[in-house]
Amino acid sequence: MDFSTFRLEKAGYHQAQAISDLINQTYRGEIGWTTEAAIIQGDRTDRLEIETAMRHSDACFFVAYQAFMLVSCIYVAKEKEQAYIGFFSVHPSLQQQGVGKYMLEYAEAFAYNIMQVRNFSMFVVSQRPELIAFYQRRGYRLTGQVKAYPSHLGIPKVANLTIDYLEKVVKVEPDPCGYHSANHKETCRV
Repeated sequence: MDFSTFRLEKAGYHQAQAISDLINQTYRGEIGWTTEAAIIQGDRTDRLEIETAMRHSDACFFVAYQAFMLVSCIYVAKEKEQAYIGFFSVHPSLQQQGVGKYMLEYAEAFAYNIMQVRNFSMFVVSQRPELIAFYQRRGYRLTGQVKAYPSHLGIPKVANLTIDYLEKVVKVEPDPCGYHSANHKETCRV
């Protein structure tokens, strides 16, 4: 995919509803390989949760547009000595075209260059082996920490739904997207 047609920017509060809609479409919609509609019902998030995440002083929400269409979002928050990555979504019509890999690499480079962290963490629904495999192909590993599925993220349709924690430790500077910290120092309050 030609990413030169993408506009990648820090998200603002005025985009919170669109971000929430994209995340819900990605994870609770009927199409796309990331849908969890068969195992979880209800919205994954809402505008208020997105706005609350945006207020975190050591965090940044990034959004990508192609023309006027919101195609992806990702959230990076510095938590002690690591960066938590979440709210990661790619519009179902653009999945499996490299957009997710591009956005994840961008977020990791931001965390490394601006937040000055070398450890990345996230959680994934344990019953989604294909999603876990996506992250493993990008250097993440299961930590062994498993918890019950958080009730605020939707209502499980299957018994014993859990989440797995993944982490990645970076030893060399990631800069796969041409990300240069000098160009983005003002991007977020970190």
